Amino acid sequence: MDLDPGTIAIIQLAWSRGLGLDDGALADADANERIYHVTAEPRQVSFVRLFGREVFCGPEWAADYVRSKSLTELTRGSTLMRLSHDVGGRALGTELLYFADTFPTLFPAEDYAVGEDPLLVSALERLCPPDDVSEAGLSARDSVFTLVDDSAGEERVLSGAGYSLSEGILADMSVLTAPSVRCRGLGSYISAVAVEDAMAAGLIPQWRVESGNVGAARTAVSSGFIAAGLRASVALPAA
Repeated sequence: MDLDPGTIAIIQLAWSRGLGLDDGALADADANERIYHVTAEPRQVSFVRLFGREVFCGPEWAADYVRSKSLTELTRGSTLMRLSHDVGGRALGTELLYFADTFPTLFPAEDYAVGEDPLLVSALERLCPPDDVSEAGLSARDSVFTLVDDSAGEERVLSGAGYSLSEGILADMSVLTAPSVRCRGLGSYISAVAVEDAMAAGLIPQWRVESGNVGAARTAVSSGFIAAGLRASVALPAA
């Protein structure tokens, strides 16, 4: 399954704007072309590969360093860390980029209810490891949905998904599931609820998954998302 060409064009527009490029920069670039966006006072160094196009953003000295580096080298966060080591760079990690443009199939969940109460999100976050809570950032999302088991007469939150608006076009997704009920498809179900809401609002769902988070990547794929690229970033200290 592939993304519609029109969807790809909109995603390229959104990312071009987000990276500080001209609106048509990514769409007009040739396949496997690398764009260098040199900034005078950068807060971070980043490398993005999206639909076969590459963008490097950072100061001139960093751009000079990576011009001879291959795609394989730049997709490793260690390469960016080495180039920023002398100035105190801090690794932000590598994100895998997924997108969706097809409404998900939602089957009735007779045993569960969908809620939108922020208190349910807080309750879910208390059940999960701090690192998972930080990565998902669910309570900070603009729109959030939770999957609740109320069969025993008392609400028990199981999973949650939500999104925030990005560049006025994309719905930046995340999901969080209680450890005791993972690997049951609950994250995929509530993600589909959030995806449907985002698409009904005219947005394109985007899912940024930390490299190495196999569970989140599986949930993204099972929710209908398609891998389209990655971003590796290193934060630079304030000048």
